[in-house]
Amino acid sequence: MGKMFKVYLCGTSIYSCSSCHTHLAKHDQIVSKAFQGRHGRAFLFSNVVNITLGPKEDRILITGLHTVADCYCNCCQAILGWKYVEAFEESQKYKEGKCIIEKARMALDTAGSALDD
Repeated sequence: MGKMFKVYLCGTSIYSCSSCHTHLAKHDQIVSKAFQGRHGRAFLFSNVVNITLGPKEDRILITGLHTVADCYCNCCQAILGWKYVEAFEESQKYKEGKCIIEKARMALDTAGSALDD
């Protein structure tokens, strides 16, 4: 295993891992706040940093069959949500390449500094 490099995001509203506070996404990368994760409410993000993906697997979700990969925090390995790899229904294709992060697994930093960690 090599040296881990973390991406630090700039802005006034940064979502981070609730366990270790590693930056995950900017507020303006939210596509929707109306998603359901395994343990409650979740947000759909267009781009997430500092994550590792697990193996791809097919899951039957509320909106149908999808190929997904679980997302883990690069720093503490906490499970955060999942990434949509493939959607089989045409109406769900917009999710491909995007990540679901569960609200309970992230914290919102509004301090305005990217290097507060």
